[in-house]
Amino acid sequence: MFDPFFVTIAVIAVLIVGLSKAGLLGGLGVVGVPLLTLVMAPRDAAGMMLPVLLCMDAVAIWMYRKECDWSLLKIMLPGAAVGTLIGWALWAVVSDAMVLLMVGVVTLLFVLDAVFPLRKKLEGLPPSKPWGVFWGGLAGFTSFISHTGGPPFQIYVLPRRLAPALYAGTTAFFFAIVNTAKLVPYYFLGQLNVENLTLSAALAPVGVLGVFLGVYLVRRIDARLFYRIAYWLVFLLALQLIWEGSSRLLAG
Repeated sequence: MFDPFFVTIAVIAVLIVGLSKAGLLGGLGVVGVPLLTLVMAPRDAAGMMLPVLLCMDAVAIWMYRKECDWSLLKIMLPGAAVGTLIGWALWAVVSDAMVLLMVGVVTLLFVLDAVFPLRKKLEGLPPSKPWGVFWGGLAGFTSFISHTGGPPFQIYVLPRRLAPALYAGTTAFFFAIVNTAKLVPYYFLGQLNVENLTLSAALAPVGVLGVFLGVYLVRRIDARLFYRIAYWLVFLLALQLIWEGSSRLLAG
């Protein structure tokens, strides 16, 4: 916990997620757990992040408490519940190497979606309920495994072209509900242990600060150059995770 490299990576990861919650970095918050896997086991990273995410969710809900498209959530949340249960059921048979590989693949898909956006191809189409259940389920599953539910959620919701505040509020409520639902499974899986909760308590203020800082900056900076650099770094991180996860699977 007091290793300078660990502290640096953990603070950067949580701060990025906090800024993303405020809408500053779009879906870049997906890199939170992948970054943490550089300094801790993937499952421990997921367990430690959950209470931090819930603190940030509370702030985001308060900020956007009057902005939410519940019609979309009624479509997506049942799928998310099923995805969460599937993630719980598979947790015992998924090794750390498989989690690394899965996180790497999800992160790579996020980058590819930014370059070749599937969601743009879906623009103008009606909000299909089966697709909403599917993407909600995928968001619930990837969120349970590694808190990387953002890209599936965005692929379905962004083409709806909601007003920015309404989109941010809908996102906040969706993930607040999904993350709250993960508390019971994470407890029974041993992810909410004393060590993880201690780290969560230490890092939660950083995440909350990130949310408020993001709200302040979102209207004041041009993030185009930042995005270009960030996506390249995320791309390299995804390749590194895929390589490490594949290597461990082949070696084990």
